[in-house]
Amino acid sequence: MTTSIFETGMPIDIAGVLANKDRRVAFQREALRSDPNQTLLAIKLNIPGPIKNNAAITQLFNRGVQEFQAALTANGIVVEQLAGWGTVAGNELFLRTITAAAVVKKVAATFEDTTELGRIFDVDVLDGTGHSWSRTELGAEARRCFICNRPAKECARSRRHSVADLQAYIDDMYHKTFDPEEGMTRDDH
Repeated sequence: MTTSIFETGMPIDIAGVLANKDRRVAFQREALRSDPNQTLLAIKLNIPGPIKNNAAITQLFNRGVQEFQAALTANGIVVEQLAGWGTVAGNELFLRTITAAAVVKKVAATFEDTTELGRIFDVDVLDGTGHSWSRTELGAEARRCFICNRPAKECARSRRHSVADLQAYIDDMYHKTFDPEEGMTRDDH
């Protein structure tokens, strides 16, 4: 059996995660202040547990970003990259476009719901006022848990699934994406 992708990487505690969130919010605020006529996209992964980044997680992020950018292009949405970083807290990418936030959020929600990699992505879409568009504003369903398909917030709030189970799902996704033969022979979790 293959080793887990979560066996390497530097762990981060909740204080580090919150500090990164503050950094993201400050960056978004400044980007929108410099050009309030834009739609801002903040792209990151939902990675459970203390290991948020390593070479394998970065591979998943980069592949998913390629798929998402292809979806944007297929929908006629032109984006410009503003910034991106990879830290112990995870990988993040910031894009901007002149396309209306509601249109971009629909494409983002479709990517998150209908592609294998999209299930572990979180694409926030902010309009020029700083308003973060939600799926429900567009009449779409709330995010679904990638393990049981219940509402994701419900599973997170109740801690229905262990970190190990959530990581096993992502681990399997990695091996199916980058080593399909190995992914097919792995034990089910």
